[in-house]
Amino acid sequence: MPKTPSKRPVASRATTQRHRHDLAALRGSIPPLVTPFTNGEVDYDKYAELVSFQIEQGSHGILVNGTTAEPSTLNVEERNRLVTVAVVTAAGRVPVVAATGSQSLAESRMLTEHAVAAGADALLIVTPYYIRPPQRGLVAYYLELAAGHDVPWMIYHIPGRTAVSVTLDTLKACKDKSPTFVGIKHAVNDLGFASECLSELGADFKVFVGLEELSFPMMAVGACGLMNAVGNLQPGVLAQMCEAVFANDLATGRKLHDQLLEINKAVFYDTNPIPIKYMMMKLGLLAKNEHRLPMVPALPELAVKLDGVLERAGLSARPAATRRATPSSGDRRALIAAAARRRAAAR
Repeated sequence: MPKTPSKRPVASRATTQRHRHDLAALRGSIPPLVTPFTNGEVDYDKYAELVSFQIEQGSHGILVNGTTAEPSTLNVEERNRLVTVAVVTAAGRVPVVAATGSQSLAESRMLTEHAVAAGADALLIVTPYYIRPPQRGLVAYYLELAAGHDVPWMIYHIPGRTAVSVTLDTLKACKDKSPTFVGIKHAVNDLGFASECLSELGADFKVFVGLEELSFPMMAVGACGLMNAVGNLQPGVLAQMCEAVFANDLATGRKLHDQLLEINKAVFYDTNPIPIKYMMMKLGLLAKNEHRLPMVPALPELAVKLDGVLERAGLSARPAATRRATPSSGDRRALIAAAARRRAAAR
């Protein structure tokens, strides 16, 4: 029998630097941001710029340390600092969702506790990869990570990378046993499962689309939003598509989906985020498309192919965006240090 999840002391909401968004705000386009590297190191100043760029372009939220961020190439300290930078930079303007899952329960716990204390609005926890646990093990694992805090959490369902699927019964068990379990990021080409989730778990159950090509179709059957890598390139269009669906303007939603079709496909011309980082570099959003091994930059033949995609999409330069809302690097360092002191005092 799995042991009952233990209750661990975690910083309360009063110790976080801002009040969290209401659960109703957790919808729409919430892009998983890339991690910018400079000479092998995480460029936190550039990351803060990307967060502000997303908000200025109309994204409904920010996802930190999603698959597109290459989180398995980051250590715990780097992932935690990215969460803090995102929370500080967003400054309550949009919800910040922190992806806190890993292969190890101990590591996932450290990531989760930091995100809770830092003020993340919600957690996204991937099914543990490589291990291929039974469904009862997944339930026990998730309940363990949900214990000791009241932050809403979701399951990141991406069996193509984790080699394990989540069943409807597992989702029901999590919902029955954890009142803070609110949804799923569904990165599987299976509209039927998304419909089953909403039918069995209720219309309030949050289904976020995790595959670009299913963005509009899955929202049309009830998904509440998108967590798509292509949002790094065209945040405004994705946000508009979500707003169109919310307004029941499916004709506009489909038109925007068609507009995005080729660039959605281009995300997977090589392993994500190789194409995304190259295209971001071409648009001036990144200085260079640097990765950490075993991830590597786009090959020349892929670059030529992606150049054509950008040209046909009418993208040749960074969309206009103001930088006024972006704190200076000195201000960010001071805010991050203050957040660290609050977390230490709460322990």
